[in-house]
Amino acid sequence: MLLKHLHIVCLDVPYPVDYGGVFDLFYKIKALCEEGVKIHLHCYEYGRGQQPALNAYCETVQYYPRDKGWITMLKGIPYMVGSRSNKQLLQNLLANDYPILMEGIHCTYFMHTGQLPKERCFVRLHNVEYQYYNHLSKTCKSPFKSWYYKLESRLLKPYEEALKDKGNFWTVTQRDMEIYNRELGYPSVDYLPLYLPEYQPEFPQSNGHFCLYHGNLSVPENEYAATWLLQEIFSQIEIPFVIAGKNPSPALERLAHQQAHTCIVANPPEREMQELIKKAHINILPSFNNTGIKLKLINALYLGKHCLLNSAGVEGTGLESCCHIANSTEHMRQMVEQLFNMPFQVYQYNDRVALLQRLFDNRRNARQMINWIFNAEPTVPGAHLRKLVA
Repeated sequence: MLLKHLHIVCLDVPYPVDYGGVFDLFYKIKALCEEGVKIHLHCYEYGRGQQPALNAYCETVQYYPRDKGWITMLKGIPYMVGSRSNKQLLQNLLANDYPILMEGIHCTYFMHTGQLPKERCFVRLHNVEYQYYNHLSKTCKSPFKSWYYKLESRLLKPYEEALKDKGNFWTVTQRDMEIYNRELGYPSVDYLPLYLPEYQPEFPQSNGHFCLYHGNLSVPENEYAATWLLQEIFSQIEIPFVIAGKNPSPALERLAHQQAHTCIVANPPEREMQELIKKAHINILPSFNNTGIKLKLINALYLGKHCLLNSAGVEGTGLESCCHIANSTEHMRQMVEQLFNMPFQVYQYNDRVALLQRLFDNRRNARQMINWIFNAEPTVPGAHLRKLVA
C-alpha cells in the first residue's frame, strides 16, 4: 500500500489541549494518524513550549518562532499571517512533494506568495477571519487593541479574497462555507465538522441550581458577553449566576461580585469546569460573533442540561435543534426564568447526543479528509454537508 505522507502547519503548538483553538488541531492529528497517515508536523511556538507527546502521532515535529515585527502590515499582509512566514518552514515544505494542510489563514503566507504549488495546498478555515477581527474590534475595551483588530480586519478581507484560487478549503460551519463561497467567491470550499475528544455521554442530574457562562475571559468577546449578562440579564432577575473561565479582568471580577446572587470562578481546573457545566441548570452562552464554532457550546451540550444562546452563537453549526434561542434582552430574561423552572429530560439529552455523534465522528471525517487530499476529489460547496444530512 502506498504510504500517505502529509505536512500539517499549525498556527500554535497543538498540545496540551487546554484551550478551544487547539481541540480541532490535536484531535485531527490523532485521527489522521490512526487512519495511517504519516504526519510531518510544523508548529509555530511562542510560549507553549516543545511537546514530546506529539511525537506519538507524528513522523517528524518541527518548531518555528514567530516574527513579532510589524513590517508585513506595511506591505498589506495581516500580522497574523506575516508573523508566520518563517523561511526555514518554506524550505522544509519544498524538500518533498507531500501535500500540505495549513491550519487557519494564519499559516498561508507561502501559499499567498505562490511559492507553494496550488495542487499541494489545503487549508482548514477556523473562522471568516476578517469578520471575526471586526467583531473583536467592537467588543475590546483597550483602544490600542481595538485599533489593531480593526486594522487586521481591513487587511484580512482582501487577503482572504486573494487566496480563493490557490488551494482547497474546509470550514468548521455551514455558515462560514456559504460566506466563503458566495461572498468571497471560493470555488473549492466545503464544510468539515470539528474534531473532538471522545466524550462519554452521561445524563446529568435533572435539576441544577444556577446558570453558568464559561469561556476564556481574557478574550475580548467573552468578557463582553459576561459583562452583558451581568448588566442586562442578571441585574434584573435574582437567579444565581456563575461566570467561570481563564484570566478574568479585575473589572469583570468586581462587577461579578456586586450582586449577592452572582459570582465568578477564576481559572478553574478542567475537572472543576466540567463539574460546573454539569451542575448548572442553564448554560447560557450568548455570542456577539457569528463566525466559526464555539467549543464551549459543544462542551455544554455533551456535559450540561439546558443551553440558551442567541442565533449568533449557534447559526450554521447544525446544532440549532439542541438549543434554546433568544435574540433580544427581554426574551433572554424570559427564557432564563422559564428554563430555570423546567426540568431537563432524558429524551432531550439522548436526542442531543445522537446528533452530536452523527456530526462529530472523527474517524469518518478523517477518512473524508484523506479522500479529498490523496484522491484529489474536488471540494464542491456543500457536497460533504449533503452527505452528512443524507
